[in-house]
Amino acid sequence: MDRRTFIKAVPAMAVLSGAVPSMAEELTPIALPHPEVEGGKSVLAALLAPLIAPYDPTKISRAVMQAPSLHHLMGTDNLGRDVFTRVLYGARISLQMGFIAVAIAASIGTLIGVISGTYGGWVDGFFMRFIDALMALPGILLALNVAATLGPGLYNAMIAVGVAWIPSFARIVRSSVLQINETTYVEAARASGASDFRLIMRHILPNAMAAVLVLASLGVATAILVGAALSFLGIGASPPTPEWGIMLSDGRQFMRSAWWIMAFPGLAITVTVLGANLVGDGLRDVFDPRMGSR
Repeated sequence: MDRRTFIKAVPAMAVLSGAVPSMAEELTPIALPHPEVEGGKSVLAALLAPLIAPYDPTKISRAVMQAPSLHHLMGTDNLGRDVFTRVLYGARISLQMGFIAVAIAASIGTLIGVISGTYGGWVDGFFMRFIDALMALPGILLALNVAATLGPGLYNAMIAVGVAWIPSFARIVRSSVLQINETTYVEAARASGASDFRLIMRHILPNAMAAVLVLASLGVATAILVGAALSFLGIGASPPTPEWGIMLSDGRQFMRSAWWIMAFPGLAITVTVLGANLVGDGLRDVFDPRMGSR
């Protein structure tokens, strides 16, 4: 090996031997934004909407369908209302829809699942046949039927979405309760004379809450989507409420001439739902490490 060849080979041999770090090892990975962080920003923006929104969300002006600019960051709609302000206030309504609907579904579904799994027999058969009747229709169709029965309105839409999610909570909680009933500490507590109420409150329900929390976090995302769909169809929130589904419905006729009227509410729904789903996945990995290792 001549002198020139040896000089060129030394750096490569040093890298291969580990004495000198390679270029790939020296590069610092770029921190990309995570969707769950963006979802958290949606929650923060919803809480601070009255403080950071530059305009009134329902005030009509002459600045009709103006493109995004420094004065209107997301443009204006066909009535001159600021889209950025309406998106911020829409986050409050959509998150309210998600949390209240999930609270309704979780409370009723958990009660049914605990009672059904604890007592079994004809009690279990009665409640499960009721749940089977609700599950005969897909969730969105069940929500549409309930909302059509109750009539249009934001709170009726919340009830409709909550009713549609009751079967999921009831099934998950019942399955968890059946497994918990077979554990040694529950059998020992039952043998010591503990009442059913004590068993449920101290042993069964606390150990079944992990599954409820995971399903609730995932249910918020679905509730936001279904609530926006109901408003889009005209049986959810009613105008001029700044709700994302209504904004999509109002902007569809201006899709080509004023794309921002639909684009920004749709982007807000996408980011918020994706963030809620990733939070649910993270909770599932925490409560069930076996799922995270797959």
